[in-house]
Amino acid sequence: MPITVNCFATLAQYAPAGGALDLPPDGLTVDQLLARLGIDADKVAMCFVNGLNAPLDKPLKDGDRVGLFPAVAGG
Repeated sequence: MPITVNCFATLAQYAPAGGALDLPPDGLTVDQLLARLGIDADKVAMCFVNGLNAPLDKPLKDGDRVGLFPAVAGG
């Protein structure tokens, strides 16, 4: 089962087609996912896995939902 990846705001350009990505047989961590998508980890301010704040070294499982958010500023 693939994982669902949602990239928000300025990270949207890195989202996989259809929002889904198959996990490799040996698994993937969030930081490995970022590298696979071509996202510099410094661009990610918050990462959620299944609705919970997650560290970049969190291993992903089939069916996980990942949300990636950049830093946001405004006035």
